Amino acid sequence: MKVLVTGATGFIGGHVVAQLLVRGHEVVAVGRDEAKARKLSWFERVRFIACDIHGALERPAERFGQPDAVMHLAWPGLPNYDALFHYEETLPADYRFLKSLVLGGIGQLLVTGTCVEYGMQSGALAEDLPTAPANPYALAKDTLRKALQALQQQHAFVLQWARLFYMHGEGQSPNSLLAQLDRAIDSGETAFNMSGGEQLRDYLTVGEVAARTVLLLEHPECRGVVNVCSGEPTSVRRLVERHLANRGATIRLNLGHYPYSSDAPMAFWGDASRMCALLKKP
Repeated sequence: MKVLVTGATGFIGGHVVAQLLVRGHEVVAVGRDEAKARKLSWFERVRFIACDIHGALERPAERFGQPDAVMHLAWPGLPNYDALFHYEETLPADYRFLKSLVLGGIGQLLVTGTCVEYGMQSGALAEDLPTAPANPYALAKDTLRKALQALQQQHAFVLQWARLFYMHGEGQSPNSLLAQLDRAIDSGETAFNMSGGEQLRDYLTVGEVAARTVLLLEHPECRGVVNVCSGEPTSVRRLVERHLANRGATIRLNLGHYPYSSDAPMAFWGDASRMCALLKKP
C-alpha cells in the first residue's frame, strides 16, 4: 500500500515511517524540513516531499502521487496547548487540506487525535464517552474530528481517529519529564525535582504507539475513534522509578517539589478494548 505520512519528521512520524517500511509499505513522507529528514535512517527509502501542507497546495492528492491512504500526524505548535492558533489557524487549515485529499480521491484517512479531548474526566476513558475539551488544542482536535465526520455524510471515505495517550522514547521533547530526568542523571545531579508522582496516566513507548497506529491503518474496517493506549494506569512516580532502574541510575527523587497540575485530572487512562481486539487479529 502507498501511504502518505504528514509530520514525518516529528516525534511520532519518524517512528511511524520506519514501521511502515518494516511492514512493506511504500511511503511518501511529508515534512517542512528536508535537512532534518536527511538525518533519519529511512530517508533514502521513501519519497520525501518538503512542503507546508497548510499552504496553498493545488491538487495535493496528485502532487503526493495519489496514495492509497493518508496518515495525518502533523500539528504545529506543541506543547503550547493553550495557544489560540490551534483553533483559529491550524484547525481550518487542517480541515481544508484533508478535505482536498478526500475530494482528490483518497479513500482512507487516519488522523491522530489526543486523550486531552476527554477533558477533565477521570478513570478508564472509553471511545464512546462524550468529549469535553478544556483547552484550545483539545478543542481544535475535537472539532476537526466532528468536521471530518460531517464530511463523510457527503463524501464516502474511511476515517480512523487514532486517539493518542502519553508516550516516551527516542526523539521526545527535551522538556518532557524523562528527557529532563536523563539530563539530571547525565550531569551527575544528586536529586531530581518533581511532583508527588501519584498521578495515574497511560504510557506507551513511541515505538509501540507507531506499531499500533500502523496496525490500525492496515485494518480499515476498524473505523471511528480508537484509543491508542496501554489500558493500564501507571503512576508518574512508577514511570520515573522504572526509567531509573533501566538506566541503572541512583538519584534522589525530590517528591512534591512541584504542585500537581490543576489542568488535568489526577487519574485517567484509556480503555484499550478496541485496540486489544485489533492486536489479536491475524
